[in-house]
Amino acid sequence: MKKKIRVLVVDDSALVRQTISGILASDPDIEVMATAGDPFAAARKMRDEVPDVITLDVEMPRMDGITFLQKLMAQHPIPVVICSSLAGEQSATALKALEYGAVEIIQKPVVGTKKFLEESSIRICDCVKSAALSRIKKILALRKVEPKLNADAVLAGPTRAMLETTEKVVVLGASTGGTEALRVFLQQLPMDAPGMVIVQHMPENFTRAFAIRLNDICRVSVKEAENNDPVLRGQVLIAPGNDHLLLKRSGARYYVEVKTGPLVSRHRPSVDVLFRSAARYAGKNAVGVIMTGMGDDGAKGMMEMKQAGAFTIAQDEASCVVFGMPNEAIKLGAADRVLSLEQISGMVLMECNKR
Repeated sequence: MKKKIRVLVVDDSALVRQTISGILASDPDIEVMATAGDPFAAARKMRDEVPDVITLDVEMPRMDGITFLQKLMAQHPIPVVICSSLAGEQSATALKALEYGAVEIIQKPVVGTKKFLEESSIRICDCVKSAALSRIKKILALRKVEPKLNADAVLAGPTRAMLETTEKVVVLGASTGGTEALRVFLQQLPMDAPGMVIVQHMPENFTRAFAIRLNDICRVSVKEAENNDPVLRGQVLIAPGNDHLLLKRSGARYYVEVKTGPLVSRHRPSVDVLFRSAARYAGKNAVGVIMTGMGDDGAKGMMEMKQAGAFTIAQDEASCVVFGMPNEAIKLGAADRVLSLEQISGMVLMECNKR
């Protein structure tokens, strides 16, 4: 008999504990080991039994979730899924938790439409399952980055890419562990890196805080994508949570379309949707990258990109938090290269500089 994933739910709201417990208990692969109203109660529960995964609120009495997370990772690392509301400050705090070792963020379930609750339940259960499979990674130090300069400081000469009819474009997809993987990848890029479009599985509103955080620590500019945003050199567009993101082209100009729609490969935004649009509108002028994450979102889309002539890269198992999405792409034969996280940026830049 398959062993169930045992989860400890930590939240100061009894209603939230009850709601999350009910959602998790509805999945036959998950068992709620216990619930706790604050980190001190959680620590007492863990003396008797160590859970496979912890869902953790960020704002609680007596000890906040971030402090508890830091102590946990220092003493007894366990996969942690941060449970947070959509409030701006909580969004920023939840993202900080990812830097301290949490593997996923889920939005607190709220009373709403039947469709919202169904999709919320899917994401919560999937996040816990992917967390259970994750390998807790050593947190890489933030790289010191020089302040961004504008065009008044340095006027660069024309590059070969600027003279070409069609600019190279990079599309990336990631899920569990992707927030830190993308941070490492993007911090390695120069200010004039090729235009990039990213789907990172993340709840609505957290993507905006995530983009702002990356923009502050990277040389490239990073923003949450808006409908009809152009894809420009030195700029990274991140799909907004709860919307699909498509790459489109008008003449030699790339731009993005933000649109609603059903869950695709259990996600919205979906990597498959982005990759398929890149295959259709960029073809051989695209570079596709699939990073750490559970499931198979992006594998079929990457295969379509390769068949259209794009160059494709999958992150290797050793550097992944969860070797699910890249592995599925590799098994399909969709990846031209399988590289460690630290090697991907160099390969992307090399491919984009080719004629």
